[in-house]
Amino acid sequence: MIDRNELAQPGKPLQKERWSGVVDSVGSHTLANACAQTRYRGVVIACGLAQGMDFPSSVAPFILRGISLLGIDSVMAPHAVREPAWNRLARDLDLSNLDRISTLVGLEGALSAAQDIVAGKIRGRVVVDVNR
Repeated sequence: MIDRNELAQPGKPLQKERWSGVVDSVGSHTLANACAQTRYRGVVIACGLAQGMDFPSSVAPFILRGISLLGIDSVMAPHAVREPAWNRLARDLDLSNLDRISTLVGLEGALSAAQDIVAGKIRGRVVVDVNR
């Protein structure tokens, strides 16, 4: 996990190889830079568009390094696809790792947490417990 500002600005189409695999939930320049830094035959998974829907990149990483860009559709995926994925997570995911990447707040803390997210003060995920 890296600071989002590290990849958020426009970059060159090919950069120093850094990653074998990337999961990007940001899109835009961050996704373009992640692709530009992915090693030969690496894989980039795009699952969000927090920074933007644009993809300011070139085909260079795809042609010269043979990287793959895969999109994850969690909204329209049919139940038959979702169920095995959730079962796999339940079986293989070490739940203690979730505590390291998540922060739990009550509903009254949601606005403050949102401001912290925008300010870049929170890493990982924020879970809002509406009953707390």
